[in-house]
Amino acid sequence: MRISNSEQGGARAKLIIFIAAFALIVYVGYMYVPVAIDAYYFKDVMQNKVDQAAAQGYDSSWVKDQLTKIGPDYHVPPDAVITAGQKENRLEVHVQFIRPISFPGYTYKYEVDHTTQSGTFLTIR
Repeated sequence: MRISNSEQGGARAKLIIFIAAFALIVYVGYMYVPVAIDAYYFKDVMQNKVDQAAAQGYDSSWVKDQLTKIGPDYHVPPDAVITAGQKENRLEVHVQFIRPISFPGYTYKYEVDHTTQSGTFLTIR
């Protein structure tokens, strides 16, 4: 059985399309995943700092200062809005920022809008 040239050309075209689509998916993941991981770890740091402040009796301004200092380690932009306060006998911190991810011809805005509260068992009364 012999494969004709048109069948071989069709297979090559499908292979090229597959490789291009796969490369695009890998590139998007390469640009997006580090930003998402930074945001995830920063949310974890937010929770740790709020719990630490509640356990050690620090006020909400201490939490805000700590998150502002540590923000650049997680690529939090300097214009991020960090609001800390007390609500229902708990420390609470709210962080809001947008981190742009640039692709050729398009810029995706990764939005972080997260609120964290201390656990009630840590609150010093």
